[in-house]
Amino acid sequence: MYDGDVLAGNWRRPGKGKIPQVPAELDLVVEDADSGFCGAVVACDKEAVTLEDRFGKRRLFPLAPAAFLLEGRAVTLVRPVAAAAGGPRRSASGSIAVEGLKARVARESRIYVEGVHDAALVEKIWGHDLRVEGVVVEYLEGVDDLPAIVEEFGPSTGRRLGVLVDHLVQGSKESRIAAQVTSPDVLIVGHPYIDIWQAVKPSVLRIPAWPDVPRGVPWKEGVIAALGWRMEPAEAWRRILGAVSTYSDLEPELLGRVEELIDFVTEAS
Repeated sequence: MYDGDVLAGNWRRPGKGKIPQVPAELDLVVEDADSGFCGAVVACDKEAVTLEDRFGKRRLFPLAPAAFLLEGRAVTLVRPVAAAAGGPRRSASGSIAVEGLKARVARESRIYVEGVHDAALVEKIWGHDLRVEGVVVEYLEGVDDLPAIVEEFGPSTGRRLGVLVDHLVQGSKESRIAAQVTSPDVLIVGHPYIDIWQAVKPSVLRIPAWPDVPRGVPWKEGVIAALGWRMEPAEAWRRILGAVSTYSDLEPELLGRVEELIDFVTEAS
């Protein structure tokens, strides 16, 4: 007969006391005891925790007893308890949420993005902030006519325009188009990704990486085929967007650019 719970205490080192339970708070640095993988906590659910090492590599580990080392000591990671009701609530972008918010009357300034997917992602993460600031986001369906669109908008002091462009890298078609716009009341920034889909971290979708698509193959369709998803692009996007919940699910190259645009269009008024 056993006296009490045979799994209570440090079963790996009998007699050394119970294994402490530690909440898997964001940015907590731990080591997986079996593999030696060391990284910071970036996500946690009721069954597993995601760690990211200093090179940006992410791995998912089950919340098993005594499975991690914290400062060299064995610990059991547990899902963090929700923040106390009296603490400040955070929006999806990480900013302090404004309780009882009524959307501000829209400013004359605007943010333009390339397509409906870009607009949906910006709304999901920064929607609260944009309503606080009274900034409207519109989509362009591409940037080929951007100089004419900017001229029609008529930017001026107090009527600024921010534009988020996909694949804004040196030598790209997008970079040549952006260079034609020289107004000091327009800020054009972009991320290096071919499509906004790639701004979602692969680990969020539990894929190792976004696949390379051969030239001549439509990018979205090529990605879907490479991943083995049997669905149309619209359904694939719903799956991608549904996996995103906070700013930590997005790549820094997108985060910084959107924050820059919000600052720019709200600065003058």
